[in-house]
Amino acid sequence: MDRPLLFTQERVAAQYISPHGDQAERIIEVRTNPVTFRSCRIALSRIGEKEKGTDSLPAPPPDAGKRSECPFCQPQVTRQTPKFTQNLVPSGRLVRGESLLFPNLFPYGSFSAVSLFDDTHFVEIGTASPRSYRDCFLNCAEYLRRIRAADTQAVYMAITQNHLPSAGGSLLHPHLQINADRIASNHHRFLRQRATEYFKARGTRLFSDYLRAEKEDGQRSIGTTGEWHWVAAFAPEGFYEVWGILPGCTSFQHLGENDWEGLAQGVIRTQKFYRSLCRNGYNFGMLLIEDENNCLEIRVSLLVRSNHAPWVRNDHTGFEIMLGDMATFNLPEETASLARKFWV
Repeated sequence: MDRPLLFTQERVAAQYISPHGDQAERIIEVRTNPVTFRSCRIALSRIGEKEKGTDSLPAPPPDAGKRSECPFCQPQVTRQTPKFTQNLVPSGRLVRGESLLFPNLFPYGSFSAVSLFDDTHFVEIGTASPRSYRDCFLNCAEYLRRIRAADTQAVYMAITQNHLPSAGGSLLHPHLQINADRIASNHHRFLRQRATEYFKARGTRLFSDYLRAEKEDGQRSIGTTGEWHWVAAFAPEGFYEVWGILPGCTSFQHLGENDWEGLAQGVIRTQKFYRSLCRNGYNFGMLLIEDENNCLEIRVSLLVRSNHAPWVRNDHTGFEIMLGDMATFNLPEETASLARKFWV
């Protein structure tokens, strides 16, 4: 049964005797994501807490200059990376501007690829050019179009990025991962069902209504880049989570070059925001469902990760892994307030 969009916030109090003998009370805010119904916990008593080492950006990783050991750098890339089969990409690899796209040597699904931005081995967060992201996204879109032609049932698609090892990246060289499969991921499966039920019950689209509610509220709205609307996630599942929503659009095949440019601009601005927090690792994700019955609009999510540095403390703890609730220390309204200046 469909459930409406409810922006639920509840507060609970923890009481104890402090080390100084005083009675103390600490407030925790529990928010429920109106799209997924997953809850997160915001430890209000830790707002303003500085993560160790975030007074400035850490120094580049030790292997930031080791181009000769990187399989994604020239000239190694053409020798150490695989090629597509002739029926999918006759030339073996896809090229768009300086972006090079090729199969993932360690695939996660039936169709799994890597798209490089250019030949730059290490890029500090927030310093890439929007053009490099646009061309990389366009290369991904061309690959996904070829998949649609080759396998009409491989409709569950994703474009993701893990920037630096602290965000799960295995190589420093910046790249996107592209995946498509006939088997839905957990998030594909749930979001498809949620969007379908919502549309059947109301005749309107889930993320369009979500965005309308956020714009009316105003506290978490950040700005726009072209047709993309950017907001701080109401119930974040990561630190400083930002969403980009393309209302009304349910397929990547409807995106023109200007739309990919707008996405690139939003990603770079979000990175610049993360850089202003002296954070150097982040994740990006776009989930796509490519069939005629899909009701799920396109939304991207970005969130900051712990810095890649020798002292790093992972930002996912037993609370997130075992209980399933993200525990963060900053209010989404503050995230939006801090991020807006990068959209001016």
